[in-house]
Parts: sequence; C-alpha cells; structure tokens
Amino acid sequence: MTDVKKVVLAYSGGLDTSVILKWLEDTYGCEVVTFTADLGQGEEVEPARAKAQAMGVKEIYIDDLREEFVRDFVFPMFRANTVYEGEYLLGTSIARPLIAKRLIEIANETGADAISHGATGKGNDQVRFELGAYALKPGVKVIAPWREWDLLSREKLMDYAEKHGIPIERHGKKKSPYSMDANLLHISYEGGVLEDTWTEHEEDMWRWTKSPEAAPDKPTYIELSYRNGDIVAIDGKEMTPAEVLTYLNKVGGENGIGRTDIVENRFVGMKSRGCYETPGGTIMLKAHRAIESITLDREVAHLKDSLMPKYAELIYNGFWWSPERVMLQQMIDASQVNVNGVVRLKLYKGNVIVVGRKSDDSLFDQNIATFEDDAGAYDQADAAGFIKLNALRLRIAANKGRKLI
Repeated sequence: MTDVKKVVLAYSGGLDTSVILKWLEDTYGCEVVTFTADLGQGEEVEPARAKAQAMGVKEIYIDDLREEFVRDFVFPMFRANTVYEGEYLLGTSIARPLIAKRLIEIANETGADAISHGATGKGNDQVRFELGAYALKPGVKVIAPWREWDLLSREKLMDYAEKHGIPIERHGKKKSPYSMDANLLHISYEGGVLEDTWTEHEEDMWRWTKSPEAAPDKPTYIELSYRNGDIVAIDGKEMTPAEVLTYLNKVGGENGIGRTDIVENRFVGMKSRGCYETPGGTIMLKAHRAIESITLDREVAHLKDSLMPKYAELIYNGFWWSPERVMLQQMIDASQVNVNGVVRLKLYKGNVIVVGRKSDDSLFDQNIATFEDDAGAYDQADAAGFIKLNALRLRIAANKGRKLI
C-alpha cells in the first residue's frame, strides 16, 4: 500500500462518501480533508460540515462555486454551441473539471499528497476527475475506493457504516430509484426503470420541468442580451452568469423545456441510458445560434460547427485540461468578439422559438437580401459565372464518361 499521509476527499456527506471517509482512514491510515462543492445542485451543502465534524475531520472545505462554474466552464462551452452525440448538453461532464481543479488547489493548500473521489469503475466521472487531477498536479496520487474495495452494493455499504458507527439516515423517506447528479446546468437520472431502453421514463421522476402538456397555454417571451458571445442581461436587466442560468432554468422549466431521454456512448466503452433536464441550457443553445446567425461570417460559422463535435468529445471524455481543448477554446473565443446583440424568444410547451434577433454588429444586409427591388445592390447576373465555375469539374467528368449512378 502506497504511503499516504493526507488525502482530499470530494465529499457530499451521503452514504457513499461517508463510508469512503472512514475507509480511507482505516485502509491508508491517513488524515482526510473533505471538500464539498456548491454547484447549484439545489440541496443544502452545509449539513456536510456537521457530518464531517462528527467523524472527526479537522479540515473541512465547503465552497460556493456557482459563479465560477457558469462563468468559466458553462459559458465557454456554450460559445461553441456544444452538444455531444447530437443531444447531450454535457451537464455532468462540464462540472467535473472544476471539481478536479478545486481538489488539487486544496491539496496544495493543505499539503495533501492524494485526492479521492466516489466515482465508480463503470462510469465516466472517474476518468474526468483523474485526467484533470493529473493535468494540474502530475505527481498526485488518486485513490478511487470503488476500484479497490469489496463494498459493491448498498447493503454492504450500510453494513460497513453500522459496524463503524458512521452516522447515516434511516428514516422512512422514500429513496429515489435513480442515480442522480445535479448542478446549476442540469439534473441527470440513471438506473431504475431507465435501464430498460424500451420503458418510458416516469413522469414523477422530473424535478425542474413541467411536462409540455402541463405547461401554460400562453407563451412566454424573453429577450437575451449578448456581449462577446455570453448572455449579460435578460429583458434589459443585467445579471451575473449564475443569475442568468438560474433565471433561464426557472422560466424554461415552467414552459416544459429541456427534457431529453438519451442512450449515450460512455468513454469506458458501454452504452448507457440517461434522462436529463437542462431547461436553461436548451434555451441558451438556441439563442446563441440565433445571435451568431447574424454576426458571424459564414465560413467562420461553418468552421466552428465542424470543430464542435471534437470539442464536445473532449469535454465528455474528460480532456478539459488538455492543450487541444485550450487551443480550440482560443479559436472559439476569438470568433465571439462580434457576437453582440439581442435575441427575442418565445417559450411555449417545450419549444424554444426564435422570433427576433438584432445587433449593431450584424452582417445581415436587408438591401441585398430583399426580394423587392434592391436598387442594384446585388447583380443577379453574377450568379451565372459562379455557377459555371463550380460546375466545370462536373461537366468535365461527365464529358469523360464518368458514371455517378
């Protein structure tokens, strides 16, 4: 067993991480520092402090990371219009590099020589945490108990907790059948009936969103103001990044926006079904593409679109802290200098409908685009030469007898 004197544990205060805390002390004989992040998951994080104190932890970190999360991770990702495999807005994936960063910062502050997390050996999160940690502190030791211990069921975890006097809640509150992860961008649901890909998700599973059928019969209109590709105000009111996403989650959820049911390809090799609620992110994606449609040059927009799948894959696979992601981010951010203006949206029964966009940096020229008399702004005769030049190779191939069908 590698000698470990102090370890920083990503700690929620739940059953798994409470058992991990004790297991680390017993197995490695080390001091444990706990770190609990408030990423906007909608649950109180302070109780984790009392639980850690009850277990004798002396160094306890509880950090409100909501603004940093949205400003430095969510917003940069949405500048790229990022979607993984056509549907997933990466709500879990984008939170992991921030947690890894803070784990390493705390390890440096406290002199710890290891970090630990509660991700299982089947999931993507182990990869995301550890790739981030190694990128930021190459020599750090990572302890992943789920890959070492034999406590591979909830029953075994409960037995271990009872045996070692770990305080756990045994009241009659009904436990969710789903494995859930939440932050300010989304809630994910896995397990339970979702493990059968043919079974419809249960309506009472959803936490943030109304069903489209139950959403209001009257649409909601909102206006989003952009500066350098980021939302800075809603309906004329300036907001911080976290305030923007909080507001959009609320108004989107009320209008039945942001539910998805996906089977995705995990980095570790298996397919996994999950349901996601991402109301604010769904609105942001649609609105950002709308403001880019009038402010980005055509070839810049197409190049961005071609790079996006790779960028999404890097985030999904845990390579946020990689030179290639940083390079792509610099290109993406450089494209956003003129992405300024206002987008007007209509939210209605699960739909995000763009009904207006305007910008002082708009490349849309009504004089050229009009179907009415353009007073010579565009010479339609120019199109003939353009078409013939583009058709030249096709005509040559046809004259040479090349068969296409």
